Amino acid sequence: MKKASIKIGLAPTRRNVFSREDSLKYKKLIERKLREWKVSFVNINWLNDEGLLYSGAEAVQVARRFREEGVDAVFAPHCNFGTEDAVAKLASAVGKPFLLWGPRDEAPLPDGLRLRDTQCGLFATSKILRRLGVPFTYIVNSRVDSRVFERGFKSFVAVAAAANAVIGARIGQVGTRPPGFWTVMVNEGELLERWGIQVVPTTLVEIVDSVEKKLRARPRKLRDTIAQFKKTASFGDLGDEVVAKLAALKLALAEWAQKEALDGIAFQCWDALQVALGVVPCFVYGELTGEGLPLACETDIHGAVTSAMLQAAAMNTAPTFFADLTIRHPEDENAELLWHCGPFPSALADEKESCKVGKHRILPAGAPGCGEWKIKGGDVTIARFDGDHGDYSLLIGEATGTRGPRTHGTYLWVKVKNWPAWEEKIIYGPYIHHVVGVHGRLAPILYEACKYIPGLQPDPIEPTAEAIRAYWRGDDLR
Repeated sequence: MKKASIKIGLAPTRRNVFSREDSLKYKKLIERKLREWKVSFVNINWLNDEGLLYSGAEAVQVARRFREEGVDAVFAPHCNFGTEDAVAKLASAVGKPFLLWGPRDEAPLPDGLRLRDTQCGLFATSKILRRLGVPFTYIVNSRVDSRVFERGFKSFVAVAAAANAVIGARIGQVGTRPPGFWTVMVNEGELLERWGIQVVPTTLVEIVDSVEKKLRARPRKLRDTIAQFKKTASFGDLGDEVVAKLAALKLALAEWAQKEALDGIAFQCWDALQVALGVVPCFVYGELTGEGLPLACETDIHGAVTSAMLQAAAMNTAPTFFADLTIRHPEDENAELLWHCGPFPSALADEKESCKVGKHRILPAGAPGCGEWKIKGGDVTIARFDGDHGDYSLLIGEATGTRGPRTHGTYLWVKVKNWPAWEEKIIYGPYIHHVVGVHGRLAPILYEACKYIPGLQPDPIEPTAEAIRAYWRGDDLR
């Protein structure tokens, strides 16, 4: 999985009644810090002899250049008071996630003169951003070398990645939803109209045809994929032809995704595929998800959107896993089973687990292709993008892996602070039993990303909204 890369449009700003020299000093310090963090950015050194934004007219030029450069987000550090109209015009014109911050001011000089008044300027700019209806992320006025700025900036980069993963996402749909799954109905028109999310359909017939062609031709890629599968997991007595079918299915889906530039896939995994090929696709889901192409079961398009968003929030450093909220822990009142038939990536398997692929334990046909392992524990973020009646929200929660009874398929028991509160939240909706998990604590990232996805309301359980705001303030770092 290739780590996500975000390009920042960097537009440092000053106001001409404060120190020009100090503004240039802080511009250099900020650029040096971003290079230290290996941030990809486009600056405005071409704009004037300072490389600082202080004219509303120049904001138009900067916005044009940023759009041409394809920036994913904009950062306008206030190197002194700053010029609020220029900054707000720039943010509005570019229309990407926007970061507002400025370095903390020093004490007045011995004669009482103040060189920057940066905090004051931040207050001014925030008001104009609100006037123009521009969403923005704010990092508390802090020093360039502070942990508050470092964590805030790096978190904002992840926020931009998560928001941009939803806006304009291309989600492949293989087949129709299973007849009994009313829960995965979606309004495709609303997804397109509100967020530019495109559903790209294909039929199971086309995928199966691609699989069968590969099985007949036995290309080098297929042989290599079969060999890789056998290194990844034990297939017991399922036979080489089952492994070949699964490998061919992986290649067929990967090729289709590449051709259509897909960000995720929702697949009709039962039971037409079993009839056509005699296998279930669960193991294939996990392997593709582990490589950065998330797949959602049961043609769950909202689930695929959630997966794409979480993968981006993690900056592609950890694969997601698509799970059912299944049963409560038999002994722990605040623990729950995250489970599905077998689609969790093998890359997430607990180090003590031996990855096996077996037959489906629930469907009557019992077709082969299900992963069988527990995944590693630790911190986990759980989310669900969903909606009904035109209202959409993002369920957000954090949990920790815990011990629990063994079961079939792929699974992880997780512990939360108050499971009944989670259960109540999900029951009253608009959510279903499908969620997406990813390792790490990413609730603040997902919460903030909703600012940049118009009409999507963040719906946090644990941590609370106030705890998330405290994270962005850096309360725990002071």
